[in-house]
Amino acid sequence: MRHVLVLLAVLCVCDGVRFGQLCSGNVANSRRTSDIFGQGHYGARRQNRDHKGLDIVCQDGSTVYAPFDVTLDGKLTVYTDRTKDAINEGINLRGEGLCFKLFYVRPDRTSGTVRKGERIGTMLPMQSVYRGITSHVHVQMCDRSDPTPYI
Repeated sequence: MRHVLVLLAVLCVCDGVRFGQLCSGNVANSRRTSDIFGQGHYGARRQNRDHKGLDIVCQDGSTVYAPFDVTLDGKLTVYTDRTKDAINEGINLRGEGLCFKLFYVRPDRTSGTVRKGERIGTMLPMQSVYRGITSHVHVQMCDRSDPTPYI
């Protein structure tokens, strides 16, 4: 009787893909930890749901950069609640084989391509809606999977 040994190699799509700096003043892409509104890691509890993104610290009014060469794929609306209009913008992006969204960013434009490190927009005034929260850009993958391995 012959035994066959099968070896499987599992490769992560994220190999080699890392986000560059997202926000001026946060070179290391530091993550929002815990504040009066909760935590910013992927999977954190939000009342009756799980947080489907990762929050990267970004001060209100800061410049937001392309994390790598990207294609801008349209503006997005974050909320249906009109009381949050001050932060109700974001952008869809594609690049490096990834599809992702950045919430709470006013994009300079919503189509075309942008090179790594170039300005894509401005962080919106999160403190005007959530006083006391750690202001942040919310990074969410289009398929709602965990973006943490890329950042």
